[in-house]
Amino acid sequence: MTMIWGTVLLIGSVLIGGGVVVFLQNLNRGKLIKVLLSLSGGFLLAIAFIHFIPEIYAHGSENIGYYILLGFLIQLFLEYFSGGIEHGHIHAKDTKGTVPWSLFIALSFHSFFEGMPLAAEFLGETSQQVVEHIGHHHGSGEGVQGLLLGIILHKIPVAIALMTLLLASGFKTSKAWLVLFAFALMAPIGMIVGHYGAKNAFFNLEIILAIVVGMFLHISTTIIFESSENHKFNFIKLVSLLLGVGLAMLAI
Repeated sequence: MTMIWGTVLLIGSVLIGGGVVVFLQNLNRGKLIKVLLSLSGGFLLAIAFIHFIPEIYAHGSENIGYYILLGFLIQLFLEYFSGGIEHGHIHAKDTKGTVPWSLFIALSFHSFFEGMPLAAEFLGETSQQVVEHIGHHHGSGEGVQGLLLGIILHKIPVAIALMTLLLASGFKTSKAWLVLFAFALMAPIGMIVGHYGAKNAFFNLEIILAIVVGMFLHISTTIIFESSENHKFNFIKLVSLLLGVGLAMLAI
């Protein structure tokens, strides 16, 4: 896969989420978001435990666990500003069509950061050592492709929630699309920065991946715990969660 295709898939996943809101008006978006979030939550949790955490510890430094914890805490901090839109919370306010900057910046930072480890897929043979250090020692890139799939699966429900929030807050459809497209660019920009930054000694993709894994652990566990209603787990959400876990096992 080329970097161009990776960029197309990342941007396309966000635009698909926006399209669901704009073009499928009669769809119960609340239930769809919860089902998709359960699917992505199961996928992210499984790929973190089955693939990335073992590989990070196998090839990383003895202090790598601190970076995973740091990622968990960073995501906790970001959700203070995003309002938890990463796991389906939509709190519409009458903002008279102005951009909710704290939410947008928090979402964009998360998206930018999670895009950086994807650079390992596109580093080429001259940077094989970097690829090996983040757990792709067979050179096949399956782990990074799994990461890409996990990001795409999560971006669709987040984009649905974001577009719903923008329109409910008084945005014109054209302006909402503009904001959504700006958000869609963040992960590809992160991927490009990771691609060129990894060629410098000070830029450590291994540490960045550990932080991203910590962020995924926070998101996925929050999705799972918040998917229960009256302390009972909805059957459809449970099936979606298990499908996400199964998909992760197939992807890696």
